Amino acid sequence: MRAFVFNVTIGDIKYRTRKSHRQYRQVARAESSEAFAECALTQWLEDVTLAQVAALAGVTVRSVIRRFGGKEGLIAAFIEHLGPRIRVEFTGQPGNIEDAVERLVTIYERYGDGTIRNLAQESRVPALRPLLEFGRREHRQITSIQFAPWLDHLDDEERERALNALVIATDVYTWKLLRRDMGRSKSEVTEQLKRLIRAVLGEYAADRQREGD
Repeated sequence: MRAFVFNVTIGDIKYRTRKSHRQYRQVARAESSEAFAECALTQWLEDVTLAQVAALAGVTVRSVIRRFGGKEGLIAAFIEHLGPRIRVEFTGQPGNIEDAVERLVTIYERYGDGTIRNLAQESRVPALRPLLEFGRREHRQITSIQFAPWLDHLDDEERERALNALVIATDVYTWKLLRRDMGRSKSEVTEQLKRLIRAVLGEYAADRQREGD
């Protein structure tokens, strides 16, 4: 019978144990931030409890407190773990209006109501401010990338005005006005947003043509 020799040191075992624990902590942290996001998108932040987050994530309340401290830490983890994923879902091929709007409406259908709820709490729940400011920065940055083929040939002042108009046309409040307040269907909202964007881009294209004439 052949003998097998395992050349494993105590150091190897400790390293692998630390690595395993680190991976577990990373997974648990990501799951907790996703659980918090699920709660925050369906409830007022003051109604979200650490017990709810822990139950959804499959960890103990003590673990949530140890890793995050409280809701402020969970918000920071949400930005860290889920922000990049939403950015990928949000960003399409620059210059493709149809793709940009389809992605935008899909995001708003999933997160729009929760975002509106969080915006309504901004003045009285300071802990939400980092998340909302992150969302504003990301929206503006992604919009500037998405419509760069039209924006990049404008001078600085024109570009700023055009970008402001595009941010307004694609804002979550514009989606809310059409989808919730006016009761339009998802497809109707999609087509209306495309028209708004084309109107903005057409206006600046026409201005440049008049200047050239």
